[in-house]
Amino acid sequence: MSQLEPIATRIAFVASDRPEALEARERLAARYGDAPEGQAQVIVALGGDGFMLETLHRQIETGAPIYGMNRGSVGFLMNEYSEDDLLERIAAAERAVIHPLQMTAVDVHGFMHKARAINEVSLLRQTRQTAKLRISIDSKVRLSELSCDGALVATPAGSTAYNLSAHGPIIPLDARVLALTPISAFRPRRWRGALLAHTARVTFEILEADKRPVSAVADNFEVRDVLEVHVAEDRDIALRMLFDAGRSLEERVLAEQFSA
Repeated sequence: MSQLEPIATRIAFVASDRPEALEARERLAARYGDAPEGQAQVIVALGGDGFMLETLHRQIETGAPIYGMNRGSVGFLMNEYSEDDLLERIAAAERAVIHPLQMTAVDVHGFMHKARAINEVSLLRQTRQTAKLRISIDSKVRLSELSCDGALVATPAGSTAYNLSAHGPIIPLDARVLALTPISAFRPRRWRGALLAHTARVTFEILEADKRPVSAVADNFEVRDVLEVHVAEDRDIALRMLFDAGRSLEERVLAEQFSA
């Protein structure tokens, strides 16, 4: 259960740019008050899953708990929208703690780029040419050459997103593992990826980078023409999401494994 105060009275409402989200923010702020984000006990995010990720990224340094309500097209990470009994719902909410990934990418010009990902870090071919990747785990080469459209490393929270679309495994939140999943692997054709300990450090080396350019994406942050990408879980950061009682993120991930 949530470890917040019994009733959180300082709430900050944030909304995506969708009209229904902006209208909901005005109504909720008028009804419950609207504290500045830096002073709020809870942040209520109004939008879809993409906006929830944006809000989580903004709160990486503060760790403020975020309660989402769906005013977008996809709402896997959101609660149902209702304007009634909001304070009581937040007080009774269940908490999910998420540790993001840290991506460090070096491009062909030698510049280093760092970014965090809550869902996944993905490598994607930039042209019609198939990407060629060498994959090392904890400095040991595990796959000397993967010909593919790309590959990704997903957190448990992100395992139901792009990772699932790429036929990767769904991971329970408390499993303490990461998913390493190929995207349209051509050779070795039968390689379907791997489950890694959450402490694993993954290194991608881009082979023939001049002929087969690759971009690296940490959620919505993209670096093009990369030579090398390092990915590891950042245990120093704990992001907190709140879900209605009986509809925890753990329950949603479990239910997803039995959906048709």
